[in-house]
Amino acid sequence: MTDTLTWDSTGNWEAGGAWGVRDSAGRGFDRDRWQARLDELRATHKVPGVTLAIWADGRLHEMASGLLHLGTGVEATPDSVFQLGSVAKLYTATLVMKLAEDGRLDLDAPVTAVLPEFAVADPAATEQITIRRMLSHTSGLTCDFTADTGRGDDCLARYADAARGVALDCAPGTGTSYSSVGYNILGRVIEVVTGLTWDQALRDLLLTPLGATHTMTLPEQALAFRTAMGHLNEPGADPAPAPVWDMMPRSAGPYGRVLATAGDVVRLARMHLDGGLAADGTRILAPGTVALMQRRVVDSPDKWTVFADGWGLGWSLYDWNGVPGYGHDGASIGQYAYLRVAPHARVAIALCTNGGAARPLYSALMEELLAELAGVTMPPAFAPPESPVDVDFTPFVGTYRREGVLITASLREGRPHLVYEFVDGMKDFSPPLDIDLIPVSATVFAGTGVGAAFSDDYMPVVFATLAGGVPAVYIGMRAAPKVS
Repeated sequence: MTDTLTWDSTGNWEAGGAWGVRDSAGRGFDRDRWQARLDELRATHKVPGVTLAIWADGRLHEMASGLLHLGTGVEATPDSVFQLGSVAKLYTATLVMKLAEDGRLDLDAPVTAVLPEFAVADPAATEQITIRRMLSHTSGLTCDFTADTGRGDDCLARYADAARGVALDCAPGTGTSYSSVGYNILGRVIEVVTGLTWDQALRDLLLTPLGATHTMTLPEQALAFRTAMGHLNEPGADPAPAPVWDMMPRSAGPYGRVLATAGDVVRLARMHLDGGLAADGTRILAPGTVALMQRRVVDSPDKWTVFADGWGLGWSLYDWNGVPGYGHDGASIGQYAYLRVAPHARVAIALCTNGGAARPLYSALMEELLAELAGVTMPPAFAPPESPVDVDFTPFVGTYRREGVLITASLREGRPHLVYEFVDGMKDFSPPLDIDLIPVSATVFAGTGVGAAFSDDYMPVVFATLAGGVPAVYIGMRAAPKVS
């Protein structure tokens, strides 16, 4: 038997509300039960090590299971540091919004107002790319431009110079296309406005007032902590330590290199939950700025790759069967991080993993946690329907292209098929992928046979129309317009 409780003005539970459940014995969050469940799921899915942090019932609960490194046998602990991958974008976005709030940035001014040297391949499009569009992945900038510009403090300045003339996936403002390039340029904007490196600005203006003592941006800083090693494996095989700990250059920091404990990730989320206040009462953002970041800017045609139904300013936005939430996912070499926030229930959950079948572990654990702590029912995993869907694939046949990728849609023996090929500067990244497509709906298909290249059994392939009537296909949240 359970009693329902809600939050009072001090952040504690009180009886009679619609959200949050505590058993009648008053035990609250059952840490031992969730620890046992974490251990069970980690073993089932062959994840070497995992850490979990949960903000619920007004307290932070931290757990760990397994090993940080199968080769050394070092155990995972709640204070272990993991690579967060693209969760780093949330840190960059929060810092940009702080500068905008202080009047040091105009979200709707062209990026060239801060970086006159910034330019893309289309000169007319250059002036249409704003800070706001970069934050919401609507700038049209491609995702996969990487340049190792060294370890010096000028690495982002050199990256911005190297990216001059980079191609667009689509015209600015015509659709959403996930872009790491945009976040790297935002990192350079932060440097120009503050006069600090992105790393130092993040530390001085966000991490220190947040009290995030176990968050850093540089590999040598991670040496002071228990640090996770990524692990890789072919489907069905046991994971093994990755050949390298990190493949990203320093210039990837604003979009992909923040390292932290799961607890510190939750501290960032809690600040957003608390309207911009750190745990000690320090004001980091104004409530209006926090709300603006969570406001939907654009719907996401691909709602499955990172579960995003839409994008705010930095946040992935979720629709859990009518209940709104926000968060972000991230991946590096063999490490996967997930953050989910249920604001109605004042619950935030961060999960950090270092290999194995991390995504099924995430799905099972997060579904159970959000159901119990926030009354949330998550959508089912992406998969074809049990009953076949009859779809005319003919309108989608053709060639689609974005920077570094050529996609050919065809009918092979009468069935939808896709060839995903890396070209130009990415031509040696991977052999072409031959993908059979199973209809899910009139415009959504489940790609099969992609093996270790993607983390689910089925890869979402979504055909959509950009503003202006341009057909496109979305794979991995990147838009590739139809060219023939």
